Amino acid sequence: MGDFNLALVIVAVVVCVLVLLFNVYLLVNYQHPDDKNQAYFPKLVVVIGLSIAVISILMLPGDVANRQACRHAIYNGACNLTLPMKTLWLVVYIADAVLVFFFIPFAMFYYEGDMDKSSVGKRLLSAMLWVAVSVVVCALALGILYGLVGKVDFNVRHLSSASTNFPTSWTEFSRSQPCIGSTVRQCAAYLASASSESTWTMRASFPEYVVALATIVGSVLFTIFGGVGIASLPLGLIFSFIRRPKAVITRSQYIKEATELGKKARELKKAAEALREEERSGSKGRKWRKNVKAVEKELLVLEDDMKTLEEMYPQGERAETAWAMTVLGYVAKLVLGVVGLIVSVAWLAHIVIYLLIDPPLSPFLNEVFIKLDDLWGLLGTVAFAFFCFYLLMAVVAGAMMLGLRLVFITIHPMKWGATLMNSFLFNVGLILLCSISVIQFCATAFGSYAQATAAQEIFGHTLQSLRGIKYLFKYNIFPYAFVVFAAITFVYYLTFGWRKKKPNARFQLSS
Repeated sequence: MGDFNLALVIVAVVVCVLVLLFNVYLLVNYQHPDDKNQAYFPKLVVVIGLSIAVISILMLPGDVANRQACRHAIYNGACNLTLPMKTLWLVVYIADAVLVFFFIPFAMFYYEGDMDKSSVGKRLLSAMLWVAVSVVVCALALGILYGLVGKVDFNVRHLSSASTNFPTSWTEFSRSQPCIGSTVRQCAAYLASASSESTWTMRASFPEYVVALATIVGSVLFTIFGGVGIASLPLGLIFSFIRRPKAVITRSQYIKEATELGKKARELKKAAEALREEERSGSKGRKWRKNVKAVEKELLVLEDDMKTLEEMYPQGERAETAWAMTVLGYVAKLVLGVVGLIVSVAWLAHIVIYLLIDPPLSPFLNEVFIKLDDLWGLLGTVAFAFFCFYLLMAVVAGAMMLGLRLVFITIHPMKWGATLMNSFLFNVGLILLCSISVIQFCATAFGSYAQATAAQEIFGHTLQSLRGIKYLFKYNIFPYAFVVFAAITFVYYLTFGWRKKKPNARFQLSS
């Protein structure tokens, strides 16, 4: 098939099927028992959303491999016979935006209406109302913005050069003298004056503009959650090992701790019943929502305390085996934490060396991926994909950390065999929204490795030349903020992370 890489097409199809099967497996094992054999529409949205998020991350290394498929071609236009990556990028990210702003909110409203035992008609009406309002608001905002500032401004320079007769011998040209004339070592076209610079303005395509705006929204969340998460993800695992239970407690200690947790559980039950009464009376104001979030977070802390207590006092015939598995689990956390810390430090060092310092001190990770590709064709691509996925995991970890500590952020924990569909949908929406920014960030951070790809054309040249938002990328606002949030989180963990949790104080609703 010439330069059209059949193997790449086969790999892409196989990977998509494996991703779909893996996400179905995650859904089946993470879902709450109450959601079994029901809530099929939210489950479909979750599987499709996760699949698009994972495939979008894998598309960037796929884009690099697609570019390499035609680099040894001997005729012009060979790359036109490879996969149409720019079209695929736009399709994936338009689907991403539609899921985030329409289908996921619709599924959440519909599911939560089901939890409230509302009728099917009422659930559909509430969900459709959200979608209708979202469509009108988004269409108006996009239309106005696209009409007013939906243009790209490229800085260009007019280049011209002298001409000469076609030579009979090429001896007059060499590596030290590649151009016409013998008085300069630089081609005449590059000696143009600064006055030859001008601005070339053209209107961006509407799909590219939608992707650009979605990238801006996702970049804000990615900068905050990703910056916090890139530090909290490894340090949380390491300090979990440091704070681990060192030995099995006695039965009397277990009874004492269990009694305290029982009191805490009764307090939370009373608080939940009081909130339920307020909801029935129709007083669901800002104070009520704040108290609901506080109860949810205290309940999550209580569940963690119960799990820790069970680890410290294993019971049953296999108590010794359970304790051994607990010890091995904490050792695994330490190992993963150390590996994650190395990756996090490498990421932050690369951002500073390659993005924040102009000109870059070194290609750093770009050079590492290129050398890995030289060792084996897909080794650099796999390492590249791992670093991109790590950023996405950092976003989820950062959202969890801030959700536990800040009242105004709703927490949606993912637990094996105990995750409700609304938590699933929330996390899928967060991953989808941030995946666009992760790709844009990786395409910029690994510009040397991902050069001449369709992703760099979309997220590099077009995005960084759009009116109104180009200055956010021109002055590296997001990378600077990312490093600042990471540094603050590192300091926080090094200062407070090693401390063991204090006993929970009596819980009270805010009045």
